Amino acid sequence: MKRTTTLLATALLMSSTALATAETLNWARAGDALTLDPHAQNEGPTSALAHQIMEPLIMRDMTGAIVPALATEWAPSEEDPNVWVFKLRDGVTFHNGSAFDSSDVKFSLDRAMTEDSDYKELLASVKEVRAPDPMTVEIETNGPNPIMPNNLTNLFIMDQDWAEANNAVKVQDYEGGEDTFAAKNAMGTGPYKLVSREPDVKTVLSINETYWGKNEFPMEVTEIVYTPIQNAATRVAALLSGEVDFIQDVPVQDLGRVAGTDGLDVRTAPQNRVTFFGMNSGDDDLANDNVEGKNPFADVRVRRAVNMAINRDAIKQVVMRGQSAPAGMIAPPFVNGWTEEMDSASKTDVEAAKALMAEAGYGDGFSVQLDCPNDRYINDEAICQAAVGMLAQIGITVNLDAKPKAQHFPLLSNLETDFYMLGWGVPTYDSEYVFNFLVHGRGEKYGSWNATRYNNDELNAKIVALASETDLEARNGMIAEIWQVVQEEALYVPIHHQVLNWGMKSGVDTIVAPDDAPKFKYFKMN
Repeated sequence: MKRTTTLLATALLMSSTALATAETLNWARAGDALTLDPHAQNEGPTSALAHQIMEPLIMRDMTGAIVPALATEWAPSEEDPNVWVFKLRDGVTFHNGSAFDSSDVKFSLDRAMTEDSDYKELLASVKEVRAPDPMTVEIETNGPNPIMPNNLTNLFIMDQDWAEANNAVKVQDYEGGEDTFAAKNAMGTGPYKLVSREPDVKTVLSINETYWGKNEFPMEVTEIVYTPIQNAATRVAALLSGEVDFIQDVPVQDLGRVAGTDGLDVRTAPQNRVTFFGMNSGDDDLANDNVEGKNPFADVRVRRAVNMAINRDAIKQVVMRGQSAPAGMIAPPFVNGWTEEMDSASKTDVEAAKALMAEAGYGDGFSVQLDCPNDRYINDEAICQAAVGMLAQIGITVNLDAKPKAQHFPLLSNLETDFYMLGWGVPTYDSEYVFNFLVHGRGEKYGSWNATRYNNDELNAKIVALASETDLEARNGMIAEIWQVVQEEALYVPIHHQVLNWGMKSGVDTIVAPDDAPKFKYFKMN
């Protein structure tokens, strides 16, 4: 009995010591992850949460550099230029203790190529994934793919046995409203384990004590409490009061207030993301306008007029308080294929826009609904409200419908919007990613975020060819040709490149990641 009491006292002492040294990070941002299914939604906050729990073969660190994750080496096969060979990290286990090996990688990548996956474009060139031995994976592509590793940085690996045991082999049909076990549960190899999940309320993660990288990364955050707070004022108040330690989206109107508060910092960096409007240019008629039997957006002159009506400098100064960079193309400066000339091409000219409208037969204007999220991008609804007034100057009456991203994004996926806002980050840092998702016609492997209904067979073929062009000079020439068509067709209306403003307690030591995806294993707590 005495020995039992001593052991209990020792255990309690150890427990209290662990709690005293544990570092809980209370994290908040405007919107929650849409799902925990790692292949169901290719969306920033969804990927940011997944990165804490699950891992890809290769990842980007907090600077944006590609670094090893579950793969330690990768290179094209010496025998076959169509094959990439990945050597896997030995001794890795999932959170439930099961061993990680190549069968989990093959299962996960095969899963990510299925119809309901939101990542299939990244693997569109893949012919077959093979697991020749437990620590080797081979990815064979249709022709040599020089940037295949870049495409894998957000493709998370699941435990195959766990997925099969929990009826999670199939990717969640998010757009169809499906709810699955994998949507609210997760089994990964990442630095943090899922403790509890209340969508749109709170998610709690705890440190993975058996994490392979425990001695390679600071790992000073031992518990994460993630709380989505949509209301900007409430989010800032939570930071000012100490209720949360870190918010990713300090409202531009509160930057000075947060930065001027003792014990708080604002850290800023350009984001690898551009915000823009998309228009349904492919349908014969629009469902959400007042023009019967015609589609105004099918006329490139109308699309160009919309582009010319948007005053990006006014949005920067008034709506964004200087915290944006006006854009002329739907790719950020980080991306291969971006040029300063194209990015500065969009100029405001209301009179020229009116002339184009008249020339297209819409001198008296028309009305149309604009679908906008109100919890995804910085000041998203306010940007849309500003656009309403700008488009009114050229005769377009805009009926604004703003809603949370969980209701907004399915409008694009299900082709139920004619005019919409979207933001796009480019984790591969290459234009092919933009083209595969946003320019290629909607199909089995491509165009899942292309709600414009634009479909150009010749352009589609050029986009597909990018995946197997190994002459980088020739490939860059092809990218430039595709961009020329995108710009001339005015498929999208670029607005601006976002600037990231992270707010945090001064004791939180981190840099701002350009992909807006904090990876807490890198954080230090002073």
